[in-house]
Amino acid sequence: MTDATPGTTAISATDTTRRDMLAAVAMMTVGAAAGTFTIDPAFAAAPRSDASLYDRLGGIFAIAAVVNYFSDEVIKDPVAGARSPNPRLREWSTRQLDRLPGLKFMRTLWVAAASGGPFHYTPTRPGATLLGLENAHRALQISPREFDAVAAVLSRSLDHFHVGVREKAEVLGAFAAHKNEVTLGYRQAHGERS
Repeated sequence: MTDATPGTTAISATDTTRRDMLAAVAMMTVGAAAGTFTIDPAFAAAPRSDASLYDRLGGIFAIAAVVNYFSDEVIKDPVAGARSPNPRLREWSTRQLDRLPGLKFMRTLWVAAASGGPFHYTPTRPGATLLGLENAHRALQISPREFDAVAAVLSRSLDHFHVGVREKAEVLGAFAAHKNEVTLGYRQAHGERS
């Protein structure tokens, strides 16, 4: 591990052993709390090509950081958050925020499982598949436009954390693959076919 500037922690591409990685994560955690860490772009841009998406994203801590940020940003989104024209989303984003920590946890597990990580996701409202989201979102009646707004928030969140182009495309692709499930309640409420 090298120091980028006094008072900051940098992770370099030469930190490749498991012990070095664990030490780097520990330093990142301490540095993140103090707001003083950076990641060497060579390290972030050079994941092993044979690694899972989970590993290339940086594992559970990196995924949790993105999900935490993303979840807070969705609440602020004018289309899908607290000012949404959809009364169900507006209600959730203003009066049910006590559920947000649990939602962040579930989202983190979902992304970890969907990206090939060692975590098991068990939905609170099971869908047709293990990662199915139709039942969890049906009552919110999320429109395709609202889904796309959330996808845009996700894209900006991945950019905020400087996620690589390949990994960003894979995460957004995995998210988009569930659009029909997430928007099913809206389509059913509006008489559209499933």
